[in-house]
Amino acid sequence: MRFENQVAFVTGAANGIGAATARRLHQEGATVVIADREEDAGRAVAAALGDRAMYVRCDVRDRASVDAAVAATRDAYGRLDQLIAVAGGSAVMPPLEELPDQLWDDLVDLNLTGVMRCVRAALPLLVDSDRAAVVMVSSVNGLAAFGEEPYAAAKAGLPNLAMNLAVRYGPQRIRFNVVAPGTVRTRVWEPQERNLEGMAQLYPLGRVGEPEDIAAAIAFLASDDAGWITGITLPVDGGVMAGPLHRMLGR
Repeated sequence: MRFENQVAFVTGAANGIGAATARRLHQEGATVVIADREEDAGRAVAAALGDRAMYVRCDVRDRASVDAAVAATRDAYGRLDQLIAVAGGSAVMPPLEELPDQLWDDLVDLNLTGVMRCVRAALPLLVDSDRAAVVMVSSVNGLAAFGEEPYAAAKAGLPNLAMNLAVRYGPQRIRFNVVAPGTVRTRVWEPQERNLEGMAQLYPLGRVGEPEDIAAAIAFLASDDAGWITGITLPVDGGVMAGPLHRMLGR
């Protein structure tokens, strides 16, 4: 019960990694705010959790929506202890020479600026918590050259954002950390199950990740067990960042 009597705000919590994280934190005692723009799915997650859970509509691309969702959390519970910024996504990517400015702007807004909006809204509540933690979800695409340049560039901004905020708000005892998942079995891969099976061979551990793998790492970084950890990026990737030699040797 590492999160007993604490309130966690999880963006992108209607599906995938966000939903798995909400379930994990709730299992460990947290009151969980399911923050997502997909109302039906978000309400279903909150209903399945039952006690100590609430859905709020939140579109991280819209400042007013984010501010209203955090205000609803304050009004309902009077506090906020953990902010888990999962919401993000990619798109079908043309070659860079054909990339429209709008697509670049949209992906940076969703994956980087959206996280900043959530942090900015949550800070007045986090400073009043004695156990405040922010965990941002980046990607191995932000750590190495796996393609999808707009998405990768946005995700690469999160570790630096977390480091700067960790230094700035360390005196207020707010911790900022990042997890960088590898390939995870979420709904975006449902039409490509065969590709997913093939990608598992690129991972030294022989499988792709499950949402629960990432949720476990997020829960650790958000908990008091990581109380002296701030400003770091933790790859949760089945060894793929260590994988070039693995692939070259055909192991």
